[in-house]
Amino acid sequence: MCALGRSGISTSKREGDGATPAGRFRFISAFYRPDREKLMPTGLPVRRITDQTGWCDDPGDRNYNRAVKMPYASSHEKMRREDGLYDWCLVLDQNYSLKIRGRGSAIFFHMASPDFRPTEGCVAIRPRDMRWLLGYISPNSELVICY
Repeated sequence: MCALGRSGISTSKREGDGATPAGRFRFISAFYRPDREKLMPTGLPVRRITDQTGWCDDPGDRNYNRAVKMPYASSHEKMRREDGLYDWCLVLDQNYSLKIRGRGSAIFFHMASPDFRPTEGCVAIRPRDMRWLLGYISPNSELVICY
């Protein structure tokens, strides 16, 4: 079971549309909150989320769809969330390796809310399932999102 974007699945992802993009995506890296989660073994590069960890969602910024250090002048998302959704957060290669401005940012594989409410375009799973999967995910792993 997973939560997807509030606008469903789309083959033409656009910034802010609330859709989860269709496709086959590699895992790039992982973020975690050391004050809430323990470091789990995974094949991905892992970064700690701090009060200064952000993710740029401004298509006009040179750091669009990249991690940034806050405070940051352009529009960005705060990675240290109070709701726990990013306690473990995996970066998908959606508009990352081949970045096109306006084609979507911050498309993550992260923890779902208890009621599985829709995401802003990410894929979210139960925290216990995320902890279990971390040991099996590497940069060669892919997440396939289809209708």
